[in-house]
Amino acid sequence: MSMTRAAAVILAKELRTEFRSRELLGTTLVFVLIVIVLFSFTFNPTSEESRRFGPGLLWLAFLFAGSLMLQPSFLREQPNDTLAALRLAPIDPFSILAGKMAANFLFLLLVELLLLPVFAVLYNTAILPVLPQLILILALGTVGLATTGTVFSAVSAQARLRELLLPLLLLPVLAPVLIASTEATIGILRDPSELSLVWLTFLTSFDVVFLTAAWMVGEYLLEE
Repeated sequence: MSMTRAAAVILAKELRTEFRSRELLGTTLVFVLIVIVLFSFTFNPTSEESRRFGPGLLWLAFLFAGSLMLQPSFLREQPNDTLAALRLAPIDPFSILAGKMAANFLFLLLVELLLLPVFAVLYNTAILPVLPQLILILALGTVGLATTGTVFSAVSAQARLRELLLPLLLLPVLAPVLIASTEATIGILRDPSELSLVWLTFLTSFDVVFLTAAWMVGEYLLEE
């Protein structure tokens, strides 16, 4: 079986599992919605302040969402030792990671898109004029979040303090992604709007580097 087809099978399995229960998506959406609402009442920002501070708060909320959603990526495989069965299958080991990365990317992006209207209303920010640019930034930032989060979820899955280990591993690595995504979002929300190619290039480079690294060490990650 080709790597692409195997990754698609893993992706389909992850989507069926999640949409059958909807526990992870529902819990994460409610949690992040509460965070955004609390931030809005705490800061009570004006329109100008929203354009300055809103993107940082938005991406901080997305980081919380990622911390919740990425943790169970490999924990689901433990009860029936499904991961061992997948490793024995005649497929490229990276296809397992790729399928889970794709699933995490779609879950996170869905939560982000559902939260955007709430963010626009609570923070008095017009996002419709810059929606295509904003979705591009969301996609690039979410690829970095899903890639690193899935890899570190595989690393921490067997650890005794995995709930604490994953955030500790993620935060230092994701700091550049959060900074670049926040700066790019600030650029398109300010007046006049400006899409920074520097930050887009940085996000694209980060995604390519970590996807390549995951492809190179994927087999060793799953063995451990």
